[in-house]
Amino acid sequence: MHITQLNRECLLHLFSFLDKNSRKSLAKTCHKLLEVFQDPLLWSLLNFHSPAELKKDNFLLGPALKYLSICWYSERVKVCNIEDWMKNNFQKDFCNRHENTVSDFLLEVCNRCPNLLSLTLSGCGHVTDDCILLLLKNCPNLKTLKLENCVRITDQTLEAVTRYGASLQTLHVDFCRNITQTGLERVREKCPSIMLRAERSANMIPDNKPEKKLMFEKASRKLVQL
Repeated sequence: MHITQLNRECLLHLFSFLDKNSRKSLAKTCHKLLEVFQDPLLWSLLNFHSPAELKKDNFLLGPALKYLSICWYSERVKVCNIEDWMKNNFQKDFCNRHENTVSDFLLEVCNRCPNLLSLTLSGCGHVTDDCILLLLKNCPNLKTLKLENCVRITDQTLEAVTRYGASLQTLHVDFCRNITQTGLERVREKCPSIMLRAERSANMIPDNKPEKKLMFEKASRKLVQL
């Protein structure tokens, strides 16, 4: 029996065991398998391991997407986590190549995937509060939001959760150094049913603009002199 003789349900089941690249390769073999590849039901779960993967054409975004994960654990993540004013030219050039990649992708998710239930972002140093705000507004069924080492995430995201995260059940903001204890307490107060975790976030040193750092250093020196 040839694989193309299987019914649509069986083919979707077989495709579900393959990674994105294998699905794309198989889809190139005949028109019927291409139709299976393009079936939205096949794409309820998407996992990515680098921003570069987001630019490939080996997946499909659609209303069937329920679970999305973008986790970047490469050593290069450290470059993205450096404050912008501290980056050298090489580091700035590296970041410029993919600075908007994840944010642009999430905007596509906002437009195409209103039924998203779970989003995990790890090491996505260029994702902003505005991006998460739009996602919360456009994906009202979101139940799980896990953010790890996303340095541009601040208390504005926590405020957006209290306003637009009506369906949210789990919120992780681990190692997000610009989250404050005040913001976390506000979430606990306004949304007591949310399972909130913020490992080390409020205890980390937040980013400060150079002038603020300078003012802090001057104030510290004055205190020492007194």
